[in-house]
Amino acid sequence: MGEDIRVIVGLDFGIKYSSFAYAHILSSNNIIVHDQWQGMSGSFRNPTVLKYDESFNLISWGYSALSRRKKNSNIKLVENFLLCLSRMDNYPPLPNGLSYKQAITDYLREMRGLIEETINSCYPGIDFYRHILFVMPVSTEYDEKANDIMRACAHNADIISYKNSSRLVFITKHEANSFYCINTNLNESNISVGTSFMVVDCGNNTIDITTQNIFEDKKFGDITGKIVDYCGGNFVDDEFIKFVGRKVGLSAIDLFRSNHYDQFQYMVKKFCERVKFQFTGQQKDFNPPDLDFYELCPAIEQYVKDSEREQLENQDWIIELKFEDVKAMFDPVIERILHLIRSQLYIINDCEAIFLVGEFSQSNYLQARIKQEFSQIINIPTNPLSVIVKGAVQYGLMYNEPDELNMHRLVIASRVFNKTYGIKVTRKWNHGDPIERKLSDGMINIFLRIAKRGDEIPINTGISMIFSSSFISRNGLDLFVTNEYDVKYCDSPEVSLLNKLRINAAILSKKDAISITLIFDNMKIKVIAQNVKTDCKYETELDIGLNF
Repeated sequence: MGEDIRVIVGLDFGIKYSSFAYAHILSSNNIIVHDQWQGMSGSFRNPTVLKYDESFNLISWGYSALSRRKKNSNIKLVENFLLCLSRMDNYPPLPNGLSYKQAITDYLREMRGLIEETINSCYPGIDFYRHILFVMPVSTEYDEKANDIMRACAHNADIISYKNSSRLVFITKHEANSFYCINTNLNESNISVGTSFMVVDCGNNTIDITTQNIFEDKKFGDITGKIVDYCGGNFVDDEFIKFVGRKVGLSAIDLFRSNHYDQFQYMVKKFCERVKFQFTGQQKDFNPPDLDFYELCPAIEQYVKDSEREQLENQDWIIELKFEDVKAMFDPVIERILHLIRSQLYIINDCEAIFLVGEFSQSNYLQARIKQEFSQIINIPTNPLSVIVKGAVQYGLMYNEPDELNMHRLVIASRVFNKTYGIKVTRKWNHGDPIERKLSDGMINIFLRIAKRGDEIPINTGISMIFSSSFISRNGLDLFVTNEYDVKYCDSPEVSLLNKLRINAAILSKKDAISITLIFDNMKIKVIAQNVKTDCKYETELDIGLNF
């Protein structure tokens, strides 16, 4: 593949914001992060928002979709649609007549046009399908089905062709962050071979913490499983909205959000720019602008009633933000983040560096609190918002090069299982088993664990098992996954079928022992079935690295 690739594009398609960066393989040290969007210049990201008309024709996307406008009930603003790829019980509502797959495809199609225009202006003569490798960081919460849906939407958006589907590579978001932090800061921080580092990804919704070790050959691997908590920057925004709601009335803020969402978003955006990221936690630095409703959200006035209206009219519809008000918005969130970091440090005890990335890491107050407690080891990369796409490009540059040129590169050496894997096996029922699970032939089906959540395994390492061909003929070889450390049965509520493996009939033609090996590499699980007597072998790959 490498001989045709000329440009690497890192494409971060996020729930709230999306971005991309790119580099030519002949100038790999010059990674460019796109910062010119319709409706906004100088920003490294574009809101993941779409605006449709009543027939679901796309009107605008990104910043343009959030531009303030007069109310039009026929206009449909769509966001958070990527949550539909996660395993949430309650998906965000979408307008009737619009599927989340269409929304994903529409947004990717707009990104595709912008990327092609940008690449052509920088590197004339680039063939979009032949010369570009896309690296997309995605959430570890995505399963194989979500991965397949994203790839299909990329096909439909003309980002990749079916002939060159390998031009799209998935890595996890925390891998992209780690690649950038280590490739960029290895010589500038205290970490060295044999030491560990932590990446604290302060996103909008979650705080994701991964801790990894640097090995002798400059590979890195997970020390512990990833820790995730819902205490990201949006929770500060939520506290601000509650503060406004106490001033105007809860019903007023709810109606305003529902009927004038563009103005609502504008108000929150200005709070982030003027207050949230500027706040230092020091009284002497505090000088925020007053909240002028006529400037920020004039439509809210019509929903304010009774005593709140009288109070606001006396204040000319201006609210003063006090130091204590803003500090109270931050403190509960920051305390949870500090607790997460302390918990990880307690487990590993020898962390040499903490890298702070993600949007919320721009907060001066968050930075100050973390530096105050972990001053010796904290690192904040320049432009933390661009870390993930730069890391994706760096990974693509490594992926594209011949193996002998990768010896000095940082690659993943091991991972910690975030989930438990197992298969269904049949054994003889005994008196300790539930009677209702006894099969007509006196057997019972159970979950056989083959890899436990929390265990560490080197990449490209296999786990082997021996079965009889008659066992596989009866049961197949169905791979199950669960968040639990162990379970008894494959049909338990917490267990999901990951893939139905159908072994080639030639392997099972004799009643011989069958060796089944699962090899865990960087993003896939390779399954090898081999007849021990005849050496007849069958291999297949499962693209489920994001479930690792």
